[in-house]
Amino acid sequence: MTLFSPVEQISRIGPAFQKRLKKLGIKTIKDLLYHFPSRYEDLSKITPIAKIRFGEAVTVIGKILNIKSSRTWKKKISLTEALIQDESGTLPAIWFHQPYLLKILKPGQFFLFSGKPALKKNQLYLSNPAFEKIDQADNINTGGLIHTGRIVPIYPATEGLSSRYFRYILKNILAYFDKKIPDPLPTETRENQKLLEINKALWQIHFPDTEKSAEEARRRFAFEEIFLIQLWALIERIRLRKEKALKFEINLPLIQKLIKSLPYKLTDGQKKSAWQILKDLEKPYPMNRLLEGDVGSGKTVIAAIAALNCASQKGQVAIMAPTEILAKQHFREFPKLLKNFKLSIALLTGKEDKIASKKLKGEVLEISRQKILEKIAKAEIDILIGTHALIQKNVIFKNLALAIVDEQHRFGVEQRAKLTRSRTIPHLLSMTATPIPRTLALTIYSDLDLSLISELPKGRKKIITKIVSPAGRLEVFEFIRLEANQGRQTFIICPLIEESEKLRVKAAVKEHEQLSQKFFSDLKVGLLHGRMKTREKGKIMKDFKAGKLNILVSTSVVEVGIDIPNATIMVIEGADRFGLAQLYQFRGRVGRNIFQSYCFLFTDSRAKRTHQRLKALIGAEDGFKLSEKDLEIRGPGDLAGTRQWGLPDLAMASLSDLSLIEAAKKEAVAILEKDIQLKKHPLLKERVESFKKRIHLE
Repeated sequence: MTLFSPVEQISRIGPAFQKRLKKLGIKTIKDLLYHFPSRYEDLSKITPIAKIRFGEAVTVIGKILNIKSSRTWKKKISLTEALIQDESGTLPAIWFHQPYLLKILKPGQFFLFSGKPALKKNQLYLSNPAFEKIDQADNINTGGLIHTGRIVPIYPATEGLSSRYFRYILKNILAYFDKKIPDPLPTETRENQKLLEINKALWQIHFPDTEKSAEEARRRFAFEEIFLIQLWALIERIRLRKEKALKFEINLPLIQKLIKSLPYKLTDGQKKSAWQILKDLEKPYPMNRLLEGDVGSGKTVIAAIAALNCASQKGQVAIMAPTEILAKQHFREFPKLLKNFKLSIALLTGKEDKIASKKLKGEVLEISRQKILEKIAKAEIDILIGTHALIQKNVIFKNLALAIVDEQHRFGVEQRAKLTRSRTIPHLLSMTATPIPRTLALTIYSDLDLSLISELPKGRKKIITKIVSPAGRLEVFEFIRLEANQGRQTFIICPLIEESEKLRVKAAVKEHEQLSQKFFSDLKVGLLHGRMKTREKGKIMKDFKAGKLNILVSTSVVEVGIDIPNATIMVIEGADRFGLAQLYQFRGRVGRNIFQSYCFLFTDSRAKRTHQRLKALIGAEDGFKLSEKDLEIRGPGDLAGTRQWGLPDLAMASLSDLSLIEAAKKEAVAILEKDIQLKKHPLLKERVESFKKRIHLE
């Protein structure tokens, strides 16, 4: 039996348990060993029966005086009741629906019992206590205990898999593999960071001697995961710099001509970011940069500057958006921004193909898909905008120089290679309006260079944000009507109830019906959701932008990239169900004009933590500071882009630990300086390779 053996090889894990374990992602023995406790209960302190207090978890040692099983007459509940005795007194223990305990708990035998005392007719009793047999009351070997009399692990479980079951199985597995598991962390790294050796760490994380030893074990495994991320990121950076890319000199007169044509001045953040990108394009290896900026901070202009610099020197540019709505919006924006330059800009989504031809002064024409593919292959199209249709096999660029990817940060070398068949890898500029906290930038995105646009264009008014309880809904609806009479428009977002597109659509449809028929029968209310056909979505957005609709009811599809300058109200139903970064993006869909804008956060939750989070949004003027707050309150598991990494909760929680992240990076750099290919560290190399596969980069 090895660490990679299937769980089926473990005795007492039959088909039913295998199925339940697989629900938790546990397929191998290693998966089981790395199924860490979510918390611990300290049941190590033995309490005399006479000193037990109501409601406080206790552990007692006692001899069973008698035990019986019965059934209540009214509710037909099976009860098993034992009377426990120690030197200070007696105490009943009651278990529900467990009559088989009569065969396990025998009068005259000594047991440890752990549980919470309950009260019945003014008498204390232990309710459903955990128990473990011992030889005699004054001879307890706590090292052999796993359910009571020690710090007891509590595991993330599923139906039919209790913590008691995990403790039983894991104790046997740990005993089988004791001191046999090779440690992927180099000895030098462990010594530098004072980390536990892997075999000791596994014992201590599952069956800790003390709370301190449990924390030391958790730190070791959190470090290990973050260390792997840092190694991967550094190796990716080194690998990318060995690739060849086309070099582009900075065409300053051309760029200045574009900037002068804009109806506004660039902010300092925009100027700095544009310069960083242009300097990257001068290098002989591929750029790998993430441009971060709040909604409305002007990332599209920066992308246009980079695209113009490449296209003016015969380099083709691909701009990829996550949705057709956003791809079409880019197709409207880029020809406007670059109207003074003779460039051919095309749209390719798989369902709607268009071209803005340099020969026709930016006039947009319908063109066949086949014709666009032919023009791309001949380099007759300078800038191609689209969805994931751009990386299909039949899209072949003659001279692709730059790929600009919106809201997709994990677009690796392999995906870039799909965009081109040449010997060079295109430069990559990723863009996001999702604020990434500093600690996440240092880990998950540490293979990327970062450019930040931290300020908004001048003249924008602060969006007035309010938390609205159910009692205040009608007042908000009246305000929406007043704004509609002034010619303004409103977004109403329906929450993601759970990970189900069907439920999201159902919620949006129901909300649309109620609002259009009951509250706003005198106004024009539109509906937008992800399951609508492309043409339907396109028409709704076109009508909303043209002012033909007063209100748009939508799912979270509007989170990314939709620009309606005339919209002044954002209503978010069930605001407590969204993350702060997501709420911040929703709010950024309004306030894009000179008019005062508003964001109303509807919630029926009275939880203190919910209101703490929503109040953080009210005071937030900087998305990056807000993302740090979201990380602090909710943890990284709910932030955009983190779930795909498949990290254990332990490592996810540690992504907010700056000192641990910095230590892991320091050690990763030290290893690679001496052993760039990890030839001297085969176990570490194996772990890095498996990590790459886990995040779907291969």
